[in-house]
Amino acid sequence: MNEAKGRYNDMKNSISGDRKRYNYLSGEINAVYHEMSLKLGLSDSAMIVLYTICDSKDHCPLQDICRRSGLSKQTVNSAIRKLEGKNIVYLEASDAKSKNVCLTRNGKELAEKTAIRIIEAENDIFAAWPEEDVERYLELTERFLLDLREKAKILSFRQV
Repeated sequence: MNEAKGRYNDMKNSISGDRKRYNYLSGEINAVYHEMSLKLGLSDSAMIVLYTICDSKDHCPLQDICRRSGLSKQTVNSAIRKLEGKNIVYLEASDAKSKNVCLTRNGKELAEKTAIRIIEAENDIFAAWPEEDVERYLELTERFLLDLREKAKILSFRQV
């Protein structure tokens, strides 16, 4: 027990400043998106569903919403049910096993006032940066993602 506690304390003392800064920035970015969702009158999960659909034009496979958002299938389904109840989205079979989440006319109007505004803000930010900065930012973000996926592959739970 003391050995595990010692390893934990050693790990706490060796936390990378860069990793801490990354986690801080990531958390702050998520907080801004949360704030934007609230200002626009939507829950985070509803905004993420609308945003993902808008990012794919006016419909998106249900499984893509889960994968691209990082939300659980249960959370996505709950948000979709609420949006369906408000006549914002509807489900449409795309094949025997898959469904598309589609915007209704009301959904398109709501998306224009909410998710599209966030997408435009992001586009404005990237447009204001030099092209090489955008490319470098995206390259490094993708590299971090790929490296993290590799680490996740070898991760396993070890009982102490």
